[in-house]
Amino acid sequence: MGAAPGRQVEVRHIMGTAVSIHALTAPGADVDARPAMEACFAELREADRVFSPYREDSDISRIRRGELTIEQAAPDVAEVAAACSQWEESTQGRFSARWRGGFDPTGYVKGWAVERAAVRHLAPLVLQPGVIAAGINAGGDIQLFTADDSDWVWHVGIADPGRPGEVVATVDVRNGAVATSGSAERGRHIIDPRTGEPVDHVVSATVVGDGRAAADVWATAAAVAGFDDLSWLAGADTRMGILLDGAGRVRRWTGATPVSVQPASVGVPA
Repeated sequence: MGAAPGRQVEVRHIMGTAVSIHALTAPGADVDARPAMEACFAELREADRVFSPYREDSDISRIRRGELTIEQAAPDVAEVAAACSQWEESTQGRFSARWRGGFDPTGYVKGWAVERAAVRHLAPLVLQPGVIAAGINAGGDIQLFTADDSDWVWHVGIADPGRPGEVVATVDVRNGAVATSGSAERGRHIIDPRTGEPVDHVVSATVVGDGRAAADVWATAAAVAGFDDLSWLAGADTRMGILLDGAGRVRRWTGATPVSVQPASVGVPA
């Protein structure tokens, strides 16, 4: 067995959550990933300055108070507004940034900002000699990168809401994103934009995709759709996913195909 890779980790509290960045390096490699990490953190702080609904001076707060229009705000606001409109259409209303009567892209912007910052600063990092992989975890949702010439694979555990500290499944990812939504961590905080009512029939919806922003949106749409409705799946660009409800039921899919997983029969290797 070869030597374990080196690991550089930095953690900051940004956008209301803990954000950790990990860089894995080849044994003995003289690589300092901290400049790329700090650049990534700086971009997230700027996104928080513009989009935070909890900061009175943010562009979003000023828009909601009628002091600023989207067109007058920072250019990123118009980009996010356009993306949210597209996602509302793609999810058939299961995701919306306007359901409360004003523009509030909170459910989208964190995933968008994390993915953008990671692509700009961490993806180039894995092109450097000696860097094996890099990834960012923001509030439990992640974006991952692996060097082409590395055999490294990220093993991502999906938490079991019914058993704290345990996982219900593990997914292997080289490059991509994993996002989870549902009522398990924060209670009934997800709202169905079509009705304005909170939903709690899915305690955990996890989506694996290419990018964090899309994975985040589809995880939210899955939670809103509910455990028994996978009609949205045909129009979603996801690699795989898993739903859990309060009764302990589990649904999985790969691509746009639901997968039924049955326990192995006695005497048959799993």
